[in-house]
Amino acid sequence: MALAGCPDYFLHHSNYQESMDRSSSRRPDELIVPGFQRSANQNLPHHHEDDVDLEQLVNDMNSSTESVCPAQADTARLLNRGGGGVVAAPRQQQGHGQAHHRRHTPPLLPSCPPRERLLPSQPMHIHAVRCLQEEHLLRPASLPAIPNPFPELCSPAGSPVLCPLQTSNNHIVKVWSEDGAGKVVEIPADMTARDLCQLLVYKSHCVDDNAWTLVEHHHILGLERCLEDHELVVQVQASMSSDSKFLFRKNYAKYEFFRNPLNFFPEQMVAWCQESDGSIPQSQLLQNFLNSSSCPEIQGHLYVKEPGRRSWKKLYMFLRRSGLYFSTKGTSKEPRHLQLLSDLEDSNVFTVITGRKLHNAPTDFHFCIKPSKVTSDGKELKMLCAEDEQSRTCWMTAFRLLKYGILLYQSYNVPQQRKSNLSPFSAPVRSVSENSLVAMDFSGRTGRVIENPLEAQSAALEEGQSWRKRSQRMNVLGSPSPLHPSSLSTVIHRTQIWFHGRIMREEAHKMIIQQGQVDGLFLLRDSQSNPKAFVLTLCHHQKIKHFQILPCEEDGQVFFSLDDGATKFTDLIHLVEFYQLNRGVLPCKLKHPCTAVAL
Repeated sequence: MALAGCPDYFLHHSNYQESMDRSSSRRPDELIVPGFQRSANQNLPHHHEDDVDLEQLVNDMNSSTESVCPAQADTARLLNRGGGGVVAAPRQQQGHGQAHHRRHTPPLLPSCPPRERLLPSQPMHIHAVRCLQEEHLLRPASLPAIPNPFPELCSPAGSPVLCPLQTSNNHIVKVWSEDGAGKVVEIPADMTARDLCQLLVYKSHCVDDNAWTLVEHHHILGLERCLEDHELVVQVQASMSSDSKFLFRKNYAKYEFFRNPLNFFPEQMVAWCQESDGSIPQSQLLQNFLNSSSCPEIQGHLYVKEPGRRSWKKLYMFLRRSGLYFSTKGTSKEPRHLQLLSDLEDSNVFTVITGRKLHNAPTDFHFCIKPSKVTSDGKELKMLCAEDEQSRTCWMTAFRLLKYGILLYQSYNVPQQRKSNLSPFSAPVRSVSENSLVAMDFSGRTGRVIENPLEAQSAALEEGQSWRKRSQRMNVLGSPSPLHPSSLSTVIHRTQIWFHGRIMREEAHKMIIQQGQVDGLFLLRDSQSNPKAFVLTLCHHQKIKHFQILPCEEDGQVFFSLDDGATKFTDLIHLVEFYQLNRGVLPCKLKHPCTAVAL
């Protein structure tokens, strides 16, 4: 109601009562009661007829109070703001009934100066009708029309508190390490798997040898695969179930087929090699896979698990760019005998990490083709099983090459391009390979490279014995002590990344397989049969072999040897460094340490 909030002396003014006579047929006592309780009630009947045109009333009062003398005590005060007015009318001593029988005409008196019209003790009405109409759409009517002294705090554009939250394209990803520790990172939507691995390497202070990878792990299905470097992590995470997770580990075999393609693609499995009746160069074999216009084909026998059953069926399979097919009639390649088993566009190839007993697999070399839309349902999985590890590696590598093609080769060349673009003042990318370690002789004024393996072996033995003599007088803390003559040499290997302590033989196999079965991948562990001995686990030609390191005592000193004492070393660090340079009795040199990083 327009009358709510007005002071009493404003309502008893004669001009106000006369305006009510003109604007409403109701009596003033029907409209106004003490305390204005009736005016605040919105449920009164004919409430819309009780409104008074206050704007017209203010205009009439402006014209009638301009001639009132300021010397009188109860004089109307008028403050015009914008289009509205602020009025304080003199209180009249007459009753309500007298206002209906005569009109009050104030005497004409000279107007007072503007500076005398404003008195600090004079109350004024703040809200004007016209101001409320203009600001009705901007603010609630219950707020006062007081100028804001701090507009920058109430403006969302300039206030850091009231500004709207900006929608971010970042996503939360949690990555787990081999030891069960996890790290939560916030990444943008366009971050690739390679970029995330680089970020984790930087945060974990790892050695960046371009072998780190992100693994998509499905616990319920028992599947996992290494993400390609160009894949977007957010898109892969969107297709994963709640029990799935990302693992951060090394995979040395990720691009090994670019270096030694003939080891990954046997001639009897490549149809092009069989048709040419002879061996082909490595470059032509890779170009045949990378060229989208070519039609390479991998063929061979595979065991296929029948849907909904635990039985397996041996079929002759063909892997092409259009998909994976099997022949319904022996080894026939005629189109009428071929049936599609799975396509390549909407599927990925996974390694089965569960044992063969769970799926009743005929061999240990089983893998799976999983559609991208499948999250936790195992009915649409295509379970396959190969005869040996080389056949399984060939099928899985050919699947990746036929699906991604040139993208894999571009990802393989990124580290080489990064190395060429490094400035001479930047730190080089550290890597451990057979070409980065050489035997040196610093006995003279200048150092020289020892090219003769026999000379390098004798130099290593001599250096080890001299270091052993110095270490006899040192304890673990580095202070001279006769109580601990050999404590440092017996525990120093436990700080190395290739030593894994007391792990089982099966766990060592699992770690070698997970990090890629490439030549030279190795680790050292404690022996289970001999508590004083150690075991070297080494991968060669996709086969895992174990070599026992036995301690031997000579002149009261303990040495370690792989060849029954023919070559002795003072500690395991010297042993590993020697076989990184020399093959010795091993089938190959030690190239890649099997590590487990803690995030």
